[in-house]
Amino acid sequence: MDLMADIGATNTRCALVDDKGEELAAEVFHNADFSGLTSLLKSYLEHRRATDRPRRAALAVAAPILGDEVRMLNIDWHFSQAELKTDLGLAQLTVCNDFAAIAWGLPYFGPSDLRTIGRGQRVAGAALATLGPGSGLGVGALMPTGDGWAVMTGEGGHSTLPATTREEADVIAQIRDRYDGHCSAERVLSGPGFVNLYVALAELGGRRPSKPLTPAEITALAEKGDPLALKAEAMFFAFLGTVAGDLALTTGARGGVFIAGGIVPRFLDPFAKSEFRARFEAKGRYESYLAAIPTHVITDPLPAFRGLRHLLGCR
Repeated sequence: MDLMADIGATNTRCALVDDKGEELAAEVFHNADFSGLTSLLKSYLEHRRATDRPRRAALAVAAPILGDEVRMLNIDWHFSQAELKTDLGLAQLTVCNDFAAIAWGLPYFGPSDLRTIGRGQRVAGAALATLGPGSGLGVGALMPTGDGWAVMTGEGGHSTLPATTREEADVIAQIRDRYDGHCSAERVLSGPGFVNLYVALAELGGRRPSKPLTPAEITALAEKGDPLALKAEAMFFAFLGTVAGDLALTTGARGGVFIAGGIVPRFLDPFAKSEFRARFEAKGRYESYLAAIPTHVITDPLPAFRGLRHLLGCR
């Protein structure tokens, strides 16, 4: 029996995989209900049968994996891989970045797992890239090697956000002033970033929200036709197109760019009608290069599990 877990800043998703490769006992936990990852995973395993105790585990974590100590940025959690392996009684523990897990899983997504946005055709054997806004902004890529594939992972969500229009430049300046002189892509392209974007647009329009708003509240306003919320939503999708296009150029992702994360899959219709694809292609002399690259939204609710299964050899 194997354990899989996808550990984000807000939620953690767990499941077991039996010897036949079947997924069992999937559960979602709110991280705020636990003191840390070890207590969460122990709680999950305590409700399993003794015969279902895993000997191996693969974890996808929304954090850079730089050594034994893993520190998450968007939640005050950290853990030692060696100590966690001992605490859970595991013979083998594999820990990777959450978007590295998604990248490993990209070849396993079929048409029923995807919503294609715009034109383009996959080039077989070419690089694949993924990014996705959620509690943060994850980025990863799957690169061809001489005898297979290798994942390229990093912290691309913290690269500097570029502006395409004068209004976007004003929004970035507003956010940059608030965050020590730097506006990363994640400062806009995430749940908290959506709030930053809405507040910046409000302030540029000469008004400040009367109370702090959540991403869900701003989304609800957009659904009711609120002009400012709709403008924030449209700019969010446009910014995402710009960043996705830059990622495609940087990685040479002629096999496709895949949008994951907890936000975009919930708004497929407005996303498909947005400027995302136009901004993805709007790269001057390289417009035709990008026009040939397909873009997809991953609709599978547990995309990291595809990659974790691959790392466990459960294919």
